[in-house]
Amino acid sequence: MHVVSSEYSRRDALRLAGFASLAVIVAAGRADATPDEVASAIAKLYGEKKFGSGKIKLDVPEIAENGLVVPINVEVESPMTDADYVKAVHVFAEGNPLPNVVSYKFTPACGKAFAATRMRLAQTQDIICIAEMSNGSLYMTKSQVKVTIGGCGG
Repeated sequence: MHVVSSEYSRRDALRLAGFASLAVIVAAGRADATPDEVASAIAKLYGEKKFGSGKIKLDVPEIAENGLVVPINVEVESPMTDADYVKAVHVFAEGNPLPNVVSYKFTPACGKAFAATRMRLAQTQDIICIAEMSNGSLYMTKSQVKVTIGGCGG
């Protein structure tokens, strides 16, 4: 018969304390992206290129009562032909740990430049969307999402 003891050895207790300390350090070291970090990430992709407006429909809620599951829908106006199509769409968030949230690649075979996802937002922040066209032109749009705490404002 095998007896299981519920007592921890000193070595087990030290190991558990070490893991807990590491978790606290990792959690404390997590910082949110600043607007400057988002601008730097965009500059890394596109340098000093200019962005046009229009063409992008960024559908995000104005107020998100639950920041854990914020829906994001992106649609870019394009004929999606071999001569004129959307190559990529990038979504950035100024308050997330990493500025680039998601990137989508498109081809003319897609038929429509549309993508939908859900993201986690811990605080009110700007969502920035950039569309890269096959001819090299770029379009940008921005929308702020206010994240409420328990539905009571935030």
